[in-house]
Order: sequence, then structure tokens, then C-alpha cells
Amino acid sequence: MSGRGWQTWRVARPGGFAYFRKDETAGALLCFAALLAAGNAAAEPRFEDRSASLGAHEYTGGWTHFVGGGVAVMDCDGDARPDIFAAGGERPARLWRNLGDFDFAPLPLPELTGVTGAYPLDADADGHPDLFVMHAGPNRLLRGMGECRFEEATGAMGLPAGDAWTTAFTAWWEDDGRPVMAVGNYVDRGDPDGPFEACDDNAILRPTDKGWRAETLAPGYCALSMLAARDARGRAALRISNDRHYYVRGGHEQMWDIAGRRFLAEADGWPTVSLWGMGIASRDLDGDGRDEVMLTSMGDQLLQLAQPDGSYAAAPFSIGSYAQRPHLGDDGRPSTGWHAEFGDVDNDGRADLFIAKGNVDQMPTNAMRDPNNLLMQQPDGTFVEASLKAGIATTERARGAALADFDGDGRLDLVVLNRRAPIELWRNVTQGTGHWLGIDLAQPGGNRDAIGAVVTIETEAGRQVLQRTVGGGHAGGRLGPLHVGLGAATGARITVEWPDGTVTGPHEVEVDRIVTLDRAALPG
Repeated sequence: MSGRGWQTWRVARPGGFAYFRKDETAGALLCFAALLAAGNAAAEPRFEDRSASLGAHEYTGGWTHFVGGGVAVMDCDGDARPDIFAAGGERPARLWRNLGDFDFAPLPLPELTGVTGAYPLDADADGHPDLFVMHAGPNRLLRGMGECRFEEATGAMGLPAGDAWTTAFTAWWEDDGRPVMAVGNYVDRGDPDGPFEACDDNAILRPTDKGWRAETLAPGYCALSMLAARDARGRAALRISNDRHYYVRGGHEQMWDIAGRRFLAEADGWPTVSLWGMGIASRDLDGDGRDEVMLTSMGDQLLQLAQPDGSYAAAPFSIGSYAQRPHLGDDGRPSTGWHAEFGDVDNDGRADLFIAKGNVDQMPTNAMRDPNNLLMQQPDGTFVEASLKAGIATTERARGAALADFDGDGRLDLVVLNRRAPIELWRNVTQGTGHWLGIDLAQPGGNRDAIGAVVTIETEAGRQVLQRTVGGGHAGGRLGPLHVGLGAATGARITVEWPDGTVTGPHEVEVDRIVTLDRAALPG
């Protein structure tokens, strides 16, 4: 059934059908949803503070470290437990090995100061995650050696280090060789007319026989986050979120078509939006195979809804995701959002949203005590704030973060890196959560982790579609199994569209476990 501006459809659920409708004109997800929680009572999220497991560590520094402060999470020793790397700014970066049961051991690293963030990826396809480490100055590539050992390999692997103020990164594979990497740079520190209207150019690093060569990607508008992912058109695109504070005027959020090597415009369905862009999160929220895009900012946190025609529309304010002011205390000034990440915290089949918040430093126009957000998605597709009840509404100057299952119990835990305040580690102890799956991918060749794959998970209640990516967030990201909550479902079918377009599945799997789909071992 349909009416003006609306589309209504039915979806099979246990016991019959449910009807949902989407406002095509405004792009509103007013009643989606996440059918996958059918039959499950709502579980209220709860976390316990386990920060002492990491000890004292802060992200510090002056102007060049007002931004950045990223966290990289990956399994660097092959024991299926996520390990943690954290930027330090003027202090040395830190690495912790996960020993299990929230016991973490600090490990040595090459001397790393001036670090703004890092992203894990297997750049040399040896089965060990490497680290692209971003600096206010020359970047570095650390080669993973196994057992959570890393060696300096910037020169040996032929990485153009540059000397810019790097604050964003993403990567993708265009063939079976090494990754193409995008590097986002902030203000040009050498511009005598800066810092305003002095945004530096970005760069694309393309593989060569001897490493990578740098290509200029301009104009740059002070990038603070990048993500290579399939867009609403179903094509690979590079999303760039930019800080209006320094481009001031003339700039905007950017989307660059990877195959066409050009920036998209209004005619392509990419709206012209200018905001104080800090971070990107991407997730398909309605099972249609098109990712919605969350853009954090000073003030409104903007959720863009993917439309059937391949364009994007701003979510209605009533969806509850704008999180524009602190949700506790009496400070009515605008919030400042940094890292954003979707993840199903209670495993009810609906993707929730964490947003790290914190003043740039002493910016008087914005809230000084700015609590982090935990926005729980409801059955009607709206979001409700839960960080206070969950126990994670801290008000330090948060920057980078990551949702990951650190203890292997199927519940997403949380690490948050703060500026000039200790790092936080939170254990998810939510009771009554639903079933879950961790889905890892492996394939032969240069792109061992199948970055760019699209994974569809189906149960009797509906489907979820996730992309396998490197990038996004704010100055840090995660490499590891895709986590999905399944609500009451006790079985699932997984279909994988691999990066080269080959499709396998559906693969019948049991729930409440990590499943590795190795393309080399799959039938066909």
C-alpha cells in the first residue's frame, strides 16, 4: 500500500506479518525496524568500569592534539581476543594485549609520540594486522609480526610518510594486491595566512611495485574522518567529513566516487551539507542493503538516511539521534561529537549508536561537561538515550572509542580515550540480552580480510546487512569479526558478497559464537 510520500510494506514475523512504512519524502525511518527482536523482552544496558585494567593513559598536547585521540582495536596475537592501541598525542602511544577476563598487559612499541590515531589493516597480506599510525608530522606504518609485536616498516614497505597534520584514514582494495589508502589532512601548519581557510590537501596512496605513490586529492576542507564504503547507489565511495571551524566557508561534506575518481554533487544525490564534521559511522538500519550515514559535529549529530533512488535525506528530528545538547546537567550549550559507532549493545537485533562527546578544549561556545551518548534503537526505529542508566555517561573530553567484545561473552564492551583525562574501559554486563553472532571473513590473496565484502544475515524475523570496512569513526577503528545481535532467533543464514562480486551462501550457522567463513574452504 502507498500514499503520497509514503511506502508501506509487510515483513514476515513469527506468528504473522507486521506492517512498516517509510516516509520517502523526508526519508524518515518512523516504523522500521528491527524486527529481529521479536519475542525478546527489552534488556536495559549496563556497564561496569574496568578502566583499572589498562592503567593510566591520556591523550595530551596543545593545538595539534585538540583533535585526534583515536583507538585501534584488533587481534594482534591470533587468540580471538581483541587487543588495544591508543594514541597519546605528546605522550607515547600505548598497546595492550588482551589476556582474557579483562586482564590487559602493556606491551612495548617503537617510540611513538605526536600520534593522532591509528587504523589496523593487513597491508602486506601475511595474516597479521599492521597499523597505519597517523601523526602531526610524518605518518608511519608498523608491520605486525604476530604475538602483538610490531616493527617500524614505513621505509621498508615504501609508504610515503608526508609531513602533514594527518587526522583521517581509510583503505580499500581495487585488485588482489595491496590496499589503496586515503589520508585525510587537517590545517596546513606551514601556511602563513592560516589557520583559517588554510585546510591542507588530502592524499590517495596507490600501490606500486615498490610501495605506494601519493596522489593529491583536492580540495581538502580539513578532514577529520574518512570511510570507504558502498554508498546508497550501491557503488564504492569515499566519504569525507570536514571541520567547518577552519574551512569557515566554501567547504562541505564530501563524497568521492572511487571508480569514477570524482566528487559527487547534488545531481548525484549527495546533498551539500556544511557542519563541524568530526566522525563518520555507517550502518544499514532498515535491512534494505543501503547504509545510513551518521556524521558527528559540534551541535547536531546528523544522520543521513539512504533513499531507494541512491540519494540521502536528513533524518527527522523526532528520530532522536541528533544529540545536540548534553542530556544531563544544566549546561544548555551545544554538544561536541567525536567518535561515532553503531553496534547492537543488547543483542536485540537493532543497531544502537555510541557517540563520544567532549569540548575541543576550552571552547566557550560549547558545553564543557558533555556526557557521552548511548542511543538505543527502539522497535519503531527511533533512538532513546541510555548512557546514564548504563553507567557510561562520563563527562571528560572524550575523543576516540571502540565497541568490541573484549571478554568473548557475546556482548559489546567499550573503550573510550579521553583528552587530558584517563582512558576508560567498560565491561558490558547487560542482563537478558538476545542471541548474537560474530562473523569473520577470510580469503586468499592480497585482501585477506575481505575488506569491501557485504554480509547479509537472515533469520525468521528479518535480515541485517553489514559491510566490511577499514576507516570511519574518529582517528581510529576496529578490525575483527562483524558483530550482530539476533534477538530471539536461534539460527541464521549468512550470504556473503565478496569484494570481487562473487556471492556464496546462504550458509546455515548456529548462534552465540564467532563464525569464520573462509572463502577457500567454501563449496563452489
